[in-house]
Amino acid sequence: MHRRTFLSASLVALFARLSAAASEKQWEAAVRILDQAVKSGEVRAASLYLSDAGAEQSQVFGQAKAVGAPFLLGSITKPMCVAALMTFLDEGAFRLEDRLGKFFAEFRGEGREEVTIGHLLTHTSGLPDQLPDNNALRGRHAPLAEFVSQSLRLPPEFSPGTKYQYSSMGILLACAVAEKVSGKGIIPLVTDRVLKPLKMTRSALGLGDFREEEVMACQTERAAPESGAGDPAARNWDWNSRYWRTLGAPWGGMHASAADVGKFLEEFLHARGVVMKPETERLMVRNHNPVGLTPRGLGFSVGTGAGPTGCSERTFGHTGSTGTLAWADPATESVCVILTSLPGRAVQPHPRDLAARAIVG
Repeated sequence: MHRRTFLSASLVALFARLSAAASEKQWEAAVRILDQAVKSGEVRAASLYLSDAGAEQSQVFGQAKAVGAPFLLGSITKPMCVAALMTFLDEGAFRLEDRLGKFFAEFRGEGREEVTIGHLLTHTSGLPDQLPDNNALRGRHAPLAEFVSQSLRLPPEFSPGTKYQYSSMGILLACAVAEKVSGKGIIPLVTDRVLKPLKMTRSALGLGDFREEEVMACQTERAAPESGAGDPAARNWDWNSRYWRTLGAPWGGMHASAADVGKFLEEFLHARGVVMKPETERLMVRNHNPVGLTPRGLGFSVGTGAGPTGCSERTFGHTGSTGTLAWADPATESVCVILTSLPGRAVQPHPRDLAARAIVG
């Protein structure tokens, strides 16, 4: 071996060791943050997963006793359900430019005709996050079909495509298109088209085969108003209720382990084509909104805001109001998933965010 080649190889090996040491310190810092949050009683359960250039690490905390412990993901559910919808794009059943009225004739008047499926997936439709009578619907255990029918009655609050407004009901209606073109419910569609192909055996939209006591309980105190916010009167419909656990809301009803969320993100990180065509997977994780609006992929948050400070412009992922956070960064070939039982709005800075910053370093 020539001396120059030897030195080059030695430097590569040195940098690899330094990088591994830095990554280990970042992992240990994140573990300490979550461990302390559990020991203090602030967080009752947490799970941490990291894949760094293919090397995986997992750890659970508190009431989560195994790495397969399922948590209620909250809005991380959205890109998973959108993935099921996008398989129908591959089959030619719809286009992003299609108007929603093409599939639901009753969606017309007051600007509704301008809403496309693309608007729904990028939160630019003008539809609200939650229905005005969300709590009443959940209080009487309304089925998903009623959420759909009520959402179809809402006119957009602005000209579609001109503003960004986060909309869970927009994602619901997009997923209703998948139901319309297939004749199947969103739960079996996600199961058959996303979870099974990716071997996400510790995941279910709705409760699936999980026992209720197997799923990590959410700390509903200080939770979002649409989840009951800890009100004792909301216990029959809040995040921990059997109603919500089994509803399978495509905007927030998925249960999964941290490692399974990692499998989902890895699929889009490498565009392997297991769930849909590789070009369609790449389409989902690039920005579709114009300059000046919050960047969004199709169901995904994208750009530097999709992960903690230090992530690249190519980052994609999502957060969940139940206390969850997940992102993938192609620039570093890394995936990180942090699931907790503490609602995202309960405390600032949230332990999930502190652990995320530690991982990035």
